Amino acid sequence: MIILGTNSIKDTGYDVANSLRFNSGSSDSLSKAFSSHGTRTKWTWSIWFKRSKLSGSNVLGACYFNDSNEDRLEIDSNGQIIWYSYQSNAYVGRLKTNRKFRDISAWYHLILRWDTGDSTADNRMKIWINGSEETSFANRDNPSSDAESLFNYGDNSQTWVIGHTANVNHWGGYMAEIVFCDNQKLEPTSFGEYNSDSPTIWQPIDVSGLTFGTNGFYLDFEDSSALGNDVSGNNNDWTANNLTAIDQTTDTCTNNFITLNSIITNTSRTNSQTYSEGNTIVIPNSHDNYMTASSTIGLKGSGKWYWESQIVWNGTSSNAYYPRTIGFVSEDYLYSASYMGQADESWCIIYQASGGPGWRAGHGGSESNISGATSMANGDIMIFALDLDNGKFYAGRNGTWFTSGDPTSGSTGTGSLFTLTASDLNKFLFPACTNASNATYYKWNFGNPAYSISSGNSDGNGYGNFEYAVPSGYYSLNTKNLAEFG
Repeated sequence: MIILGTNSIKDTGYDVANSLRFNSGSSDSLSKAFSSHGTRTKWTWSIWFKRSKLSGSNVLGACYFNDSNEDRLEIDSNGQIIWYSYQSNAYVGRLKTNRKFRDISAWYHLILRWDTGDSTADNRMKIWINGSEETSFANRDNPSSDAESLFNYGDNSQTWVIGHTANVNHWGGYMAEIVFCDNQKLEPTSFGEYNSDSPTIWQPIDVSGLTFGTNGFYLDFEDSSALGNDVSGNNNDWTANNLTAIDQTTDTCTNNFITLNSIITNTSRTNSQTYSEGNTIVIPNSHDNYMTASSTIGLKGSGKWYWESQIVWNGTSSNAYYPRTIGFVSEDYLYSASYMGQADESWCIIYQASGGPGWRAGHGGSESNISGATSMANGDIMIFALDLDNGKFYAGRNGTWFTSGDPTSGSTGTGSLFTLTASDLNKFLFPACTNASNATYYKWNFGNPAYSISSGNSDGNGYGNFEYAVPSGYYSLNTKNLAEFG
């Protein structure tokens, strides 16, 4: 199934340049202790986010004093948004949505508004998602008149944290355009608008002209050397914890990049592996346990597409420890298959010790040696080009295409490893891999790698960050390119 991430298909005219990638398996977070209180009875908070994991509670932000006193914003294991102020062992205010937000391919826009000076109780806490107000709640506890939140608290001792709270799962995914307006009661139209051509698509607007207030801030993540830089003019800068320049990405709410699909967990071949770094890395939980993973967005019918992947290998020379299959699968691939290449619905390359050693091309249960492709090492960058206009697939290593492949050769298909049939091209195709070992796996780069790039190459539209030059006419996998060429 193809999933074109919400809010990011059309070119909106206003582009968000960067997001910040949080890894749920680590202590990634932003923190700030304000020197003085803001207005704790009125404020508006806006965040764009994209989820990577669904299990456990995923905390977007919190102000934690102790177990008896905490303000928290999270998405629970069911996908429901929970926002509360908990003080002296009681809820001062709480909202828990009935709706569930579980699309890991999409960007969402969340607005919280706290205004306890409003005479109408139901107006004192409000939530909007993608421009629409949430009105159906599993739990609703309205604050009393003029009740103060812990968010916007400040005395240099209490820390507000974005990305986690005490004893709860860290945020797994991406955040962009984090805006907090102190002492401001704002509507969604202060932060976004519906696309004029596609009125169901909610998109960001320029927020730089807002009134941010004393403790207000605007985090745009455009400075890779200071990820917590506040560009509101207040200089309310945040401290980045375990976040580095590699966590700054161009996967944003105005150009949504493909990632791995962590919710494919319905077979013994998919449900025992761990996704990390915004679903750009997947690792089996045990050795010799063949696990397949594929992408969130499928490709069909047209376009020329490029991606890369870095090998992590521990040097053990046995078939199970070598990198296993990597390539792509079709929409009808059976994930219960032992590994990619064993079915007609998969096309891949594989490195193994026997019969070579070397790289092989695999499809439909048949494997053949790739001439001259005998080497592999830890840290190698594998390169891939899928030409759907001509039905050709190319792969290579460290900037050199196998079998002297030329992805720009069109229908000639010089050096292509596979030629797809008309039936194949009529299906959605998903980049995919099968990993065999928790010590050997692939780090994916669809344009936003979770590993360092030494050279830096983008596609012809200026998108993506790749180690090697993108072949002419090929593009990285994001919604702007898909809208133009897919």
